[in-house]
Parts: sequence; C-alpha cells; structure tokens
Amino acid sequence: MPISEYIGPVARASTTSDVFNAIAEAHRREVLDALIEGEKAVGAIVNDLSMSQPQVSKHLRVLSEVGLVRCRAEGRRRLYRLEPEHFRPLRDWLVKYEQAWNERMDRLDDYLEELQQQGELP
Repeated sequence: MPISEYIGPVARASTTSDVFNAIAEAHRREVLDALIEGEKAVGAIVNDLSMSQPQVSKHLRVLSEVGLVRCRAEGRRRLYRLEPEHFRPLRDWLVKYEQAWNERMDRLDDYLEELQQQGELP
C-alpha cells in the first residue's frame, strides 16, 4: 500500500498568535475577567485568581502579544489593562451567531403567538 494513503490532513498546532487561540485557555480568560474592572498590577491579579505570579505573568505575556492587554510601568510595578479594540475579531465573529440566535427566537415567539391565537396555549 502506498504511503500516501496513510497521509491525511494534520491538525494545525495550537498557537497563541491570534485572539481566538489566546482566549482558548481558561486561565487566560480568568485573567481577562480580572481586568474587566480596570487596570491592575500583577500582584493584584495573583490575589484575585489564586494563581502563582509566574503563571499570571505567563498568561499576561500571551495576552499582551495578541494585543488584548497593554502594560505600563509605574516605578517597579507593571500595570495591565484591557485593550478593547483588539477584541473586535471576537466580537465580529460572535455577531453573526447572535443574529442567527435572535432570528430563531423571533420565529419561536411567532409560533407561540400563533398557538395562543388558535387556543392551544393558555
């Protein structure tokens, strides 16, 4: 049997080079959630999440690389904040699903109203 029959499509290796891959990891989403209230130092994020400082720093580095968070120095402290503009690819992707879901809910409302008019529902 030729070797070509054993060669098939191979899944792409997991990377963190884009927003979707970066937020695929649950701990990174937790870091983002911790920053939703505003700018925080690494130590505050560590306390909020009960993660080690190296773990938090690793996740912040990945989130910074894709532009979801920005860091600024204040003396020896590093303060991180969300960069909302870089969430746009995620928001744009979700919009079409939100529209589809709303259309389905509208159809369900129409169907329930029709059943009520026919006296099949109270």
